[in-house]
Amino acid sequence: MTGTLAAIGAGLAVIGAGIGIGRIGGQAMDAMARQPEAASKIQTAMIIAAALIEGVALFAVVVALM
Repeated sequence: MTGTLAAIGAGLAVIGAGIGIGRIGGQAMDAMARQPEAASKIQTAMIIAAALIEGVALFAVVVALM
């Protein structure tokens, strides 16, 4: 039973991270299409935000599996 709950928790963390990173990417593409001159700043902010989400998701998976 505990293993099942851990798997569900890890799965929810990964799904949440996937949705978050997908939204960041989509919104960044929209922003770059509207303001091509700001593409490098938008891309940098997007990569930092995606990395932070990835780190939180990894932490959540580890905590769920403990």
